[in-house]
Amino acid sequence: MKIVFYEVGDEDQASLTQLLSQNPATKDMEVEYIKEKLSPGNLTLAKTAEGLGVFVNSEVRKQHIDELPNLKLIVTLSTGFDHIDTAYAKAKGITVCNVPAYGSRTVAEFTFSLILGLSRKTFAAYRQAKENHNFSITNFEGFNLQGKTIGIVGTGRIGQNVAQIAKGFDMNILGYDAFPNQAVAKNLGFTYVSLTDLLAQSDIVTLHVPYNKDTHHLINKQNIAAFKKGALLINTSRGEVAETESLMQGLELELLGGVGIDVIEGERQLADEWHVLTSSDQTAEQLKTLAEDNALLDHPRVAYTPHIAFFSKEAKHEIIHTTVENIAGFVSDQPKNIVA
Repeated sequence: MKIVFYEVGDEDQASLTQLLSQNPATKDMEVEYIKEKLSPGNLTLAKTAEGLGVFVNSEVRKQHIDELPNLKLIVTLSTGFDHIDTAYAKAKGITVCNVPAYGSRTVAEFTFSLILGLSRKTFAAYRQAKENHNFSITNFEGFNLQGKTIGIVGTGRIGQNVAQIAKGFDMNILGYDAFPNQAVAKNLGFTYVSLTDLLAQSDIVTLHVPYNKDTHHLINKQNIAAFKKGALLINTSRGEVAETESLMQGLELELLGGVGIDVIEGERQLADEWHVLTSSDQTAEQLKTLAEDNALLDHPRVAYTPHIAFFSKEAKHEIIHTTVENIAGFVSDQPKNIVA
């Protein structure tokens, strides 16, 4: 079996090669690596491959799948799989596997770096000191987390780790989940409430839900006014969970005190902005999203990082190990972590 990986750097190539060669099911596998994300220009390099390995920036749509006649397996080195047309893959008999759990502590810890960056205004203070050599503290009065209420939207592994850390800060904790787990809530000492009540009562709202049709624009123009005035909103899940236009509205009307985002709606287009702007097939919606993204990132009360919440040594180790297990499972007719 031949598998081609996209978006894999030298260090991860070495780790994947070592683990694949050590596993009896994959030791004879032909493996190729491409550092760039999958694109029409390099798709032909996987023309004869039966397996495809990708990360979140490599979109695998119907037109890509149709160009790979031997394809039987797609593994994504991520939990999210919205960058893959799973329905079409399933219809073509192609198995799609993900990494369902990795870096739950990593993302939870990073969430608090965004929270602290906003609550203590360290992002703004750094910019002022670094860019303007201005060391006045007048504009940087922050607030303590102790005694504040944090609302956790999505109480899976990451959300539970956020709750544990919040306890260390002596915060009050509320939770919202489409599938509440009362045993977890009791163990971690938080209370489930409706989404509307959580937004109204929380000083900080942090999003930890998967992206799907039910969570698309979970935060939107209809419920942005429900936020407690001056609350912080943190998103380390998926950009499309929070409607960009509603975030701008919340900031401009001062409903939100600040927004911390590691992900943003349309971030693939934002990363390849020049291509979108110069492409003949761009849509009005794509251009609107780009304009809104740029306006949001330029806002003084927004802290933005480029999708790095997951990016720790420990999390990468988990991702690579699970990916190799997914490939070995498929080869051994015992597939695991199947999403399509």
